[in-house]
Amino acid sequence: MLATQLKYDLLMFSREIFYLVFAIVIPPITYIFMGLLYGEMTYDHGLNYAQSYTPSFILLITFTVVFFAFGFDQVTHRTTGVEKRIRLSPVPKNILLTSSILRAIIITTIGYLMIFGIGLVMYDLSFDLMNVLASYGFFILMNVALLIMASAIYSFFKNMNSALVFSIVIMQVVIFTGGFAQPINLMPKFVQVIAELNPLYHMNNMFKAVWNGQLSLSNEALISLSYIGGVLIVSILVIRFMHKRKI
Repeated sequence: MLATQLKYDLLMFSREIFYLVFAIVIPPITYIFMGLLYGEMTYDHGLNYAQSYTPSFILLITFTVVFFAFGFDQVTHRTTGVEKRIRLSPVPKNILLTSSILRAIIITTIGYLMIFGIGLVMYDLSFDLMNVLASYGFFILMNVALLIMASAIYSFFKNMNSALVFSIVIMQVVIFTGGFAQPINLMPKFVQVIAELNPLYHMNNMFKAVWNGQLSLSNEALISLSYIGGVLIVSILVIRFMHKRKI
C-alpha cells in the first residue's frame, strides 16, 4: 500500500510544473550560472566555489521541495477539502504521511545527486567517499528538520493564496539571508542581522563544514546547533498545539 501511494505522490509531483521549476530546474541553472561568474573566487576557510556552494544549492533544493511540495501541499489539502476526504479514505493516515515524507526525501536526493554531478563535471569537485557519506547523513537530518519546521509553519494557514504568497516571499528571504546568493559578510548589516535569525543560514554553515570535513565543536557551531534545536522544539510544540485544536 505504501509503495502504491508513494508512486502516486511522485507522479503528482512530476505533473506540478510550478514545483518542478522552482525546486528542480532553477537551482541547478543558478548553480551553473553563478559558477561561471564567480567560479575563480576563494571563499571563507579557503574554499573554492564548488566546495562552498555545492552544499548550499543542495540545501536550497531541499528547502524548496520541503516547503512547497510538503508544507504548501498541507494547506492545499486543508483548503480544498482533500484532507477531509483523506480522513474518510481506506488508506491509513500514517501511510499518507509516510509517503509524503518519503516523496520529499526522494526528490531532494535527486536534487543532491544533480548538484553533486554538476560540481564533479563542471567545477572539478573532489570526491571523497567518507565525506560524501557523512554529508548525505547530515542531509537526511536536514530533511527531517525542515519537514518539522514546514509542518509547523503551514499549520497556521487556512487560505491557499496567502500560503502561496508567503512561500514565494520566504523563498526570497531565505536566498538572500541564508548565504545562497553571496557571502553574508558582504551583505548590508541589516541583512546580516536577519541572517542570524534564519535557521537556513545556520544549516548552510553546518552543511558546508560537514561537506568539507571542517566541522568542529567551535562556539559558532554550538550556537548554530542550539539555535536549530530551539527552533525544532518550538516547531514540535506548535504542531502538537495545532493538532489538539483540530480534535
